Amino acid sequence: MESAKIEQSIYSKYFKRILDFVLSLIAILVLSPLLIVVAILIRMGSEGPIFFRQERPGKNQKIFKVYKFRTMVKDAVKQQKVGVEVTGSDIRITPFGKFLRRFKIDELAQLINILKGDMSIVGPRPTLPEYIEQYEEWELKRFDVRPGLTGLAQINGNIYLDRQEKSAYDVKYVENISFINDIKIILKTVAIVFLGEDKFVNKTDSKIREENSDK
Repeated sequence: MESAKIEQSIYSKYFKRILDFVLSLIAILVLSPLLIVVAILIRMGSEGPIFFRQERPGKNQKIFKVYKFRTMVKDAVKQQKVGVEVTGSDIRITPFGKFLRRFKIDELAQLINILKGDMSIVGPRPTLPEYIEQYEEWELKRFDVRPGLTGLAQINGNIYLDRQEKSAYDVKYVENISFINDIKIILKTVAIVFLGEDKFVNKTDSKIREENSDK
């Protein structure tokens, strides 16, 4: 048991960042034709920038700017209400934006964040700064690591989870970081992209949240 914790610590502190850098660089190079086509179609499809940038708290709550391919009309964020998540039926989403969101292509811009060291391939999804004050103490453990392109919550229902259920998965991930777990999450994420999140809803979410809140 002790040796397993040591291995997790070594992977988390050293090898995870190396893996993130190498894989994100390879992904950008391999996917560059797709990323260029996406950028052109966004520019042609509607007025506004190619990338959407927004401040998010990262590891230790340090603020960084997260990148996404723009999927909504120009200045849509000014109309966004705090605490209300954007759904696929939102009229501010462009036609091409719906396609990008369905297959998570808009998130591929975050490979830049991973390359820079702001994010990791696997970790808690970056939240908005104004949400931090709503978190209970146990939830803040999610900021012990870099936020991720995908995470444990994302492969267990994600859009069907409330904030604390997502936090419960995030905390569980932080406490059990390992190379094997990261690979499992990446592979399952690929499956979700093609099959949809509704196929991966975990019925034990409430129990997981209660276990964390009791700590």
